[in-house]
Amino acid sequence: MKLSSPSIRLPTSRAGSYPSLEAVLADAKRPARDVAGPTRRRIWELSGNFHCSIIGTCLTTAELRHILVKIELPGASKETDHQLHGRAVLLASQRDGASKLLQKALDRRHRSAIHQFNKARSAEDLRALWDSAVQRTEIPGAYWAVLTHPHTTEDLVRHVFGEVHMLSHLVGAANRADIRRLRELEAENAELQETVARQQKHLRDVVVSRNATVAALNDMLGKAIAARHQANAAAEPVDEAEQATAARLIADLQRRLALEIANRERADRLLLAVTSERDDERKQRHALERREQELQQEVEAAERSLADLFSTTAADDEPLGQLSGATLLYVGGREHQFPQLRKLAERWNATLLHHDGGINDRSGLLEAQVARADLTLFPVDCVSHNAVAIVKRVSRSIGKSYIALRGSGLASFAAALRTVATKQRPTGSTRTAAQAETTT
Repeated sequence: MKLSSPSIRLPTSRAGSYPSLEAVLADAKRPARDVAGPTRRRIWELSGNFHCSIIGTCLTTAELRHILVKIELPGASKETDHQLHGRAVLLASQRDGASKLLQKALDRRHRSAIHQFNKARSAEDLRALWDSAVQRTEIPGAYWAVLTHPHTTEDLVRHVFGEVHMLSHLVGAANRADIRRLRELEAENAELQETVARQQKHLRDVVVSRNATVAALNDMLGKAIAARHQANAAAEPVDEAEQATAARLIADLQRRLALEIANRERADRLLLAVTSERDDERKQRHALERREQELQQEVEAAERSLADLFSTTAADDEPLGQLSGATLLYVGGREHQFPQLRKLAERWNATLLHHDGGINDRSGLLEAQVARADLTLFPVDCVSHNAVAIVKRVSRSIGKSYIALRGSGLASFAAALRTVATKQRPTGSTRTAAQAETTT
């Protein structure tokens, strides 16, 4: 059935709670009061069960805090994001200044989506526009436009609300997997550090013991030689028994010295082997630390990108960062991901070109595209060796930059864009190919 506009308000749910699908559909079936002609619904005219998902999906926490501070809500500047969210959900159901400010902020932020969805004349048109917005990952504006549209039906409410609800679960599951991997890397790093400390202590003990033994033997040998010289200088007659005793003592000392020298050489070889092993483990530890840092940066970049995804629309927002209109070339990767990569680059104020590395595109075009681009990026897990060799050779010959991405996912690409934009380098003056041998 078609939901008439606007629908009757129902009591709001508890602050911060997420309504069940049955509760939302029960509210959608309630009759609505008649108005002259179809008009868009206002937020206070919608059921309170929608307010939690609307506030959380269609507004950023910064915008929400600004609105609540503007209406002089006590404690709005100091409360946590969760507390502000709960208070905003309650305020949305009251027709007063606060809910009107929320309505204006939502309409202003999603003006482009509202204008696009206003062209729909039936529930089928709305569903088609919604599916297209989901494919473009433009969820927040489309969600607000559908819920407030006068031609929205019960089936469409079920479809839209269900997709937004499940998407929140998918985002949370992805973040938990990344955090679990980071903790595993931290545990491995701590274990390696403990192993290196034990080996260093053992090496110190071996060296100290060896030095003490060699010093004692040298001292004994020196005393024996000095005593012999003194005896010769005195020119006193020495019986054969004393000479034999001295000879045996000197021979014994020389034998012990040779033995200690051999032991010292073995200790030196052992020290060299343990030092080499320690250096290898230190390199592995540093590699794990770099990987941990890269994963942390990717998680942060993914979280910031997802937060921006749920709070902005592509047609109406300011760019995520400034790459000064730079031209980027993405070599390799997976074909179905390129539209998302290009959209992400555009939001950083950059133009993205693509070459599949010689699968379908001619390899001869790659050299020209590298020369045209200000910066070339390629995922090391999804690109041919020949394409990588061409990118490095051409970039070094003309002084252009390239970055080897750790993976072909959106997170690695987003982290690379954020790193380049943060350094605020002018177009064409980023690292040269000799300086760009890093993996994002």
